[in-house]
Amino acid sequence: MPDTTDGQEKPTIPTPAIETSGTGDVENPAPAAVGAGVSNIIGRWRREDLRRKLSLGLRGVGLVCSLLSFIIMASNQHGDGKSFDEYEEYRYVLAIAILSSLYTGLQVFRQVHELSTGREAFSSRRQNVAIYDFFGDQVVAYLLISAASSAVPLTDRVRESADNIFTDSSASAISMEFLAFFALALSALISGYKLANQTYI
Repeated sequence: MPDTTDGQEKPTIPTPAIETSGTGDVENPAPAAVGAGVSNIIGRWRREDLRRKLSLGLRGVGLVCSLLSFIIMASNQHGDGKSFDEYEEYRYVLAIAILSSLYTGLQVFRQVHELSTGREAFSSRRQNVAIYDFFGDQVVAYLLISAASSAVPLTDRVRESADNIFTDSSASAISMEFLAFFALALSALISGYKLANQTYI
């Protein structure tokens, strides 16, 4: 109501309304917001742990298949034109099997160490490790498919003249390299996802 003291009307200053609805105090967030943030972090840790285990499993498959390919091809010596070292394609298959076995073996050792200790082997260079994982998986996978593909036509030609233990062993070694390729190709996808979503906490 206007004040009419001394015969003069004084304007009334409206009192600003205090807003009670909103997001709350920034310095003291609501418990629900804190809970949501914690659950998001825990969910991210669980996804990271699942990714690590899946990557380890795929590289483990790649290691086993590469070792089998190496053993089968290295023992594929039966004389009279039935020895792997007489064919360039089969020597290439053996060389890449050895390289893939070394790469996947080192990766599996590193990841098992990280899972058992709960610490990353190169935590100070996390982004560099992610890059090495991504390109390493891609390069080795490419070499595996290259070696296996180059040996398939040779195996088919040899089988036209004789289908025996030599060609069967060669086909088995090639099949193992194809399986190793698929495992490392999937591992490369996971490494790429890790690289694209790199975090530092």
